[in-house]
Amino acid sequence: MIFDTHSHYDDEAFDKDREELLTGLASKGVGTVVSVGADICTSQAALALASKYENVYAAIGVHPTETGELSEQDMDWLRCHCKDEKVVALGEIGLDYYWNEPSPEIQKKWFERQIELARETGLPVIYHSREAAEDTMKIIRRTRAWECGGVIHCYSYSPEMAQEYVKMGFFIGVGGVVTFKNARKLKETVQAVPLEHIVLETDCPYLSPEPNRGKRNDSSNLTYVVEAIADLKQMDRDEVIEVTEKNARRLYHLSEEKRGKNGKIRKRKA
Repeated sequence: MIFDTHSHYDDEAFDKDREELLTGLASKGVGTVVSVGADICTSQAALALASKYENVYAAIGVHPTETGELSEQDMDWLRCHCKDEKVVALGEIGLDYYWNEPSPEIQKKWFERQIELARETGLPVIYHSREAAEDTMKIIRRTRAWECGGVIHCYSYSPEMAQEYVKMGFFIGVGGVVTFKNARKLKETVQAVPLEHIVLETDCPYLSPEPNRGKRNDSSNLTYVVEAIADLKQMDRDEVIEVTEKNARRLYHLSEEKRGKNGKIRKRKA
């Protein structure tokens, strides 16, 4: 079934029908979703959703544009909850130079601190990088962040850089943008990167694919992303679903292993 590796189901856009939507995803071919935090508050909300719904996992972390008031106390909270059984990643974290605040220096500081936390806790990382390609790559190389594993979320850079990330073992997150007519670089990236390094994501309620562009997004819309990838790579859509689901489970350590409450990895019982 389809695995949505990046969603924001805590968003107020889902307040009216969240329960109906999440419990009905399986009937639409979606088996698993990860709800991703962008600050401490939304990380708490992601944890609450993961504890309530069996098919939902959580990622916790602080988005670069939210790091202006991040504190060591917040880092302690993240460290504590990284041990939660249903937390599968640290994120989304990274750099975002599209906005003027906070400064790049502050963003870089907390980006590196959160990478350190991922290394400490053994979690893979969800990377957000917008108009910060060079600095993101520099920090990942300097901190040897590939050792933690992770995904470059909502990938927007060149196919050549994507291939560099793949060489380091990262996954490339592909969502609704791949269906847009003007998404030439992303389409070329999908063609260049092996399917074994691609995962599906919505970033919902944002970035709804064609033909629903501009409307509220949800995980069921990933069928359009699957079709676009299948067309670009000239393969069967069922193969795209099967391979990307396996990729997502590898990314989040959910295939043959399960993270115990003490934060350590233990084998999943048969």
